[in-house]
Amino acid sequence: MPTAPQTIIWPGRPYPLGSTWDGEGVNFALYSEHAEKVELCLFDILGRRETIRIPLPEHTDMVWHGYMPEVRPGQLYGYRAYGPYAPEQGQRFNPNKLLLDPYGKQIQGAIHWSDSHFAYKVGHKQEDLSFDRRDNAAGMPKNRVIDSAFTWGSDAPPNIPWHKTLIYELHVKGFTMCHPDVPAHLRGTYAGLATAPVIDYLTRLGVTSIELMPVHSFVDDRQLVERGLRNYWGYNSIGFFAIEPRYLATNSIREFKTMVKVLHSAGLEVILDVVYNHTAEGNHLGPTLSLKGIDNTTYYRLKPENQRYYTDYTGTGNTLNMQHPRVLQLIMDSLRYWVLEMHVDGFRFDLAATLARELHEVNRLGAFLDIIHQDPVLSQVKLIAEPWDLGEGGYQVGNFPVGWAEWNDRYRDTVRSYWKGDGGLVADLAYRITGSSDLYGHSGRRPYASVNFVTAHDGFTLQDLVSYNEKHNEANGENNRDGNNDNRSWNCGAEGPTDDPDIQALRAKQKRNLLATLLLSQGVPMMYAGDAIGHTQNGNNNAYCQDNEISWLKWDLKPSDRDLLAFVQRMINLRKRHPVFRRRHFFQGRPIKGATVKDILWLNPSGNEMSEEEWRNPSIHCLGMFLSGQGLEETDERGRKLVDTDFLVLLNPHHEDVEFTLPAIRTGSRWIAWMDTSREEGLRPAGTHDALTNYPLQARSMVVLMERHVNGKKEESKEESNEAPS
Repeated sequence: MPTAPQTIIWPGRPYPLGSTWDGEGVNFALYSEHAEKVELCLFDILGRRETIRIPLPEHTDMVWHGYMPEVRPGQLYGYRAYGPYAPEQGQRFNPNKLLLDPYGKQIQGAIHWSDSHFAYKVGHKQEDLSFDRRDNAAGMPKNRVIDSAFTWGSDAPPNIPWHKTLIYELHVKGFTMCHPDVPAHLRGTYAGLATAPVIDYLTRLGVTSIELMPVHSFVDDRQLVERGLRNYWGYNSIGFFAIEPRYLATNSIREFKTMVKVLHSAGLEVILDVVYNHTAEGNHLGPTLSLKGIDNTTYYRLKPENQRYYTDYTGTGNTLNMQHPRVLQLIMDSLRYWVLEMHVDGFRFDLAATLARELHEVNRLGAFLDIIHQDPVLSQVKLIAEPWDLGEGGYQVGNFPVGWAEWNDRYRDTVRSYWKGDGGLVADLAYRITGSSDLYGHSGRRPYASVNFVTAHDGFTLQDLVSYNEKHNEANGENNRDGNNDNRSWNCGAEGPTDDPDIQALRAKQKRNLLATLLLSQGVPMMYAGDAIGHTQNGNNNAYCQDNEISWLKWDLKPSDRDLLAFVQRMINLRKRHPVFRRRHFFQGRPIKGATVKDILWLNPSGNEMSEEEWRNPSIHCLGMFLSGQGLEETDERGRKLVDTDFLVLLNPHHEDVEFTLPAIRTGSRWIAWMDTSREEGLRPAGTHDALTNYPLQARSMVVLMERHVNGKKEESKEESNEAPS
C-alpha cells in the first residue's frame, strides 16, 4: 500500500501512548523495543479498505510516534511492525499482519478467522521455519480514534464502605437480553443496563455494587467459532483500554460512560472483572493480533531455555510478563484510565496470583502489588483478587496484602458441603461465616477481606446446585469433559427438572438456606445474577461459550421465583438494618467493653456452649450462633457507638429434626423467630419463644431469632418485620 503523496505526518510526541485527539489532529504512539520500523495504517469508515500506510517518523525511548493533523475522531487504524522473525529467539515480527493498538480506546468490528491471522504457515511442522506472507487486514477488527469529551456533571463515586458492600456479579448481555421491559434495541447492551426497569430491580433487590463480567475487548476463539459457538464470558482479552463493541447500542464509548453515570445516580458502584494475566494470542501456535507482533519478548513470559515457547500460568497458552516495566505500565495505565476516564469504582482481577509472580513464585510484595498500593488513584478503589492461578504455588487465598479483598473459595466449598449434609464441617463453617479470621486475621486485614460467594459465573447456578449431582455440559461440544467435577452439589432426589412437589419444596428450602447463610455471614457477600429468580443453565457448569438462552436470564418468573426474590430482599434488608451481620472487626470470643456477654457464642442443641470435643466430632451437624449486639466495638460514620439487637442463628443441615433449646442470655429474655427457611417463603412463625424452651428446628433448615427484653416484657418494633422493603 503506497503512501499517498499528500499525506501529512509530523513527528508528534512519545506520550501518551495510543491515539490521542487534541482538537486539531491525532498523535499516535506505540512502544516496541525491538521493532525496526512501524507503519501506521488508516482505513475507510467500514474498515474494509486500507487508504494510507505510512511509517511513524520518530523513535524516542523505544516509542514510535507521529502526529497527523488531518485525522479526526472516528478514524479506523492499526499498525504493522517490522523486525526479525526468529521464534526460537522470541521474535515474531511479521509486517503482513495488521496489529491492534494495545492502548486503543475503541475497537470496531470482530475478527473473521482464517489462516492469514497466523505469522507462520498453519500446518507447517515447525512454525519457526515458516513465514506467512498473506495480509490479514480484511479479517481484522480495527482501532477507532475517539473523542473522549463527556459531560459528567456532578457524577461522584458512591464510595460505599467495604463492610456495607453487597456485590452482584452480572453479564452485560445476558442480564437484559430477555428482559421484556427493556426496549428491544437496547437489550444486551450497556445502555440496557441503564434503563429504568433494570435500575429499579437492582435497587429494590438491595445490592450496592455491580460487578460486570469482562467488558475489555475480547476475541471469540477460533475453535468455538468453528463449532458455532462464541466466547460468551469474555475472559480472552485483546484490548485493555477498549470496551467490548458487541455490547454497544450506539457505537460510542459515551454509552458506557452514561451507564456508569446512571448507576452512580442510583447509588450503585460499578466494578469491572478484568483479565490482565493473559491475552487472546495463545501459545507459540496462536495468532498474531497485537502484542505478539509488536514486541513478543517484552510483553510475554517466554521459556528461558527456548524462547519459542511461552510460560503458561493461566491455562490459556500465554502469561503477561510482569517483570517488564512497560508491561506494568500498560496495566497501570489501563487501570487508571478506567477509574479516571470511565469513572468505575473498582476491579476484580482474574487469576490475580499470576500478576503477583516475579521470577516464578507468587510474591505478596511483588512489583505489581507495590505499585498499586502506592498509587494515589488505584489504592482508593475497590481491589478484589481471584487469589489463584494454574501454576505451581498459585493458590494464594489469604495471602494478598492489606487493601485487597479476595474471592474466598473456601467459603464457597464449605457452605455448599455443609448444606449438602456432609459431616465434620461445623468448625470450618464457624470460621467461614464469621469472616475467615484464620485466613485474614493474622495480617491485619478485616472480615471484609473475604468476598463470600456460593455461586459465581464459573460453576453451577444456585438452581442447578440443588438440582444436579453431575455437570451436563454436552452443549459445549467437548463431550462433557470440560468444567469442574467437584461441584459439591445435591439434586435433592432427582437429576434435573422434576414435577415431584416434595423435591421441589426441598430445593426451594435449600436455596433459602444457602442464600440466607451468604447474606448473614461476616465479610462481603457476592450474589450471582439470576440466583434470586431461579435461573438455570440446565446443569451446564461451564457456560463460557453459551451466548444463548442457556445463559441469558429469563424474566418470566414463576410464583416460586417471585417468592425467592421476596425472601432475598428481606434477607438483604435485615443485613442492612443490623450492623451485627456486617462487622468491621473480627469477633473476640469474649465480652467487649460495655457488654455483659461474649460478642459471639457457639451453641449446641442443648443451648450450651460447644465443647472442644463437639467441635471435633464429625457426627455433629447442628450449630447455633449467638451474636451480641450490645458490644459491637463498632461506630458509625460520625464516630457514634453502635448498639444492635441480639440475634440467634440456628443451622441444621441434617435430615432429622432437632429440638433446639433457646439460651437464657439474660433474665426474662424472649426470642422472636424472624425467619425460618423450613416455612414456605421463609416467613416467620407466629408468636415468641421463652428462653430455655425448645424450638422445633426442622431438618435441613435455618432459623433467625431476635431477642427482645425491655423491663421484662417483649418489645415489638418495626425492625422485627420480615416484610420485603417497598
